[in-house]
Amino acid sequence: MTKRLLVAFLVAVTGTLVLATVGSGGTSKKQAQPLPASSCSPIVYRGSGSPKYILASDLPLQGSGRTQTIEMTKAVQFILNGAGWKAGAYTIGYQSCDDATAQAGKWDSAKCSANGNAYARDKDVIGVIGTFNSGCAEIIVPILNRAAGGPVGMISPANTYTGLTAKGPGTAAGEPGKYYPTGKRNYARVVAQDQYQGAADALLAQKTGSKSVYILNDKEAYGLGVASNFRHAAQKLGLTIKGFDALDPKASDYTALASKIKDSGAQGVFVGSLVCENGGKLIKDLRSTLGDGVKFYLPDGFTPISAVVEGAGAAAENAFVSVAGVPNSKLKGQGKAFLAAFTKALHGKAPDPYSVYAAQATVAMLTAIAHSNGSRSSVTSQIFKVNLKGSITGNLTFNAQGDVKGGPVAIYRIKGGKSTDYSVIYPPESLVKAA
Repeated sequence: MTKRLLVAFLVAVTGTLVLATVGSGGTSKKQAQPLPASSCSPIVYRGSGSPKYILASDLPLQGSGRTQTIEMTKAVQFILNGAGWKAGAYTIGYQSCDDATAQAGKWDSAKCSANGNAYARDKDVIGVIGTFNSGCAEIIVPILNRAAGGPVGMISPANTYTGLTAKGPGTAAGEPGKYYPTGKRNYARVVAQDQYQGAADALLAQKTGSKSVYILNDKEAYGLGVASNFRHAAQKLGLTIKGFDALDPKASDYTALASKIKDSGAQGVFVGSLVCENGGKLIKDLRSTLGDGVKFYLPDGFTPISAVVEGAGAAAENAFVSVAGVPNSKLKGQGKAFLAAFTKALHGKAPDPYSVYAAQATVAMLTAIAHSNGSRSSVTSQIFKVNLKGSITGNLTFNAQGDVKGGPVAIYRIKGGKSTDYSVIYPPESLVKAA
């Protein structure tokens, strides 16, 4: 069954993204109860009969990053289509749910809470792919953990905040236990957590000649967490920390902050934040004051990289952006085949790296469902038994915490207004543990 899930998209996908609604493949005695239309799309399904279960994705589909996340929903659907809308004996329908609001332009805590409760109440929801933002996962994971018949399993293609799965530097009191009130884990992720990214970015700063760095954070779980991980790793490497300051992501001007950084003499700046939170304005103001000699190190909150370029313009030139995982150019075997097939489905557009990881999360979830007895709790248990060889992003297993083994981190550099591959860093475990 596992092998079929790995190769199904190659033999069954026509290259067309299916947008059929539930019931288009026929009828059966039971039809899955759809999630609320206020947050979620209609059920998408192209199989015989009607879907027995719903697989939901939870992503921010409004704001500057919506192009990236909408493409991720297409990747989820692409894998389902290739698998024949089945996981083993179970027919699976799909609903794409939005955890963002137009007003916020990003994920919204109230929306995350409402979505989580909707998934928990709808007993036909067998699993969730998401979230994109770690702060939203902090809200949804414990709700799903207490769900009837559960816990309900969730696999994230993008969350990197360490505290969701493990204790460590930069995490808060009570983490990760407070996210699992039943005592049973129900969350896993297919990307490495931020101790890897912090360590990789510190190594990058050292490699590119920044002996001193100034660190900024937006005070949110992800931003503060990854900034803390970078600080600890940088200190371990002997880099000088010139400052560690919180920033207001909604500020109209950052010139005073830029002047403070300039006065410090820092050779590099690390920004733990999200590009959708005024990131373009921040980069512009920093570059205007600091000049071209100071290097910018931006974590994966500054994706899609096109949004950085759009928001900051020429000020973003030569900035480094890290993303947990391998770049598309390094994919092999099934990953390379998926990339070719999905590129064709996108009419020649090169997929965003997070779409690849959304596809991988979907394959992992379908594998868990296929090996379950059809109950929520069984699916959750099976997530931690997933063992995929040569899958889209390589070999995939989860440890008891829900983390993947190892942590390649892709480094991109903005050149000529475009994202270019720079390197892939595999930080040593000793530095990861210190981060």
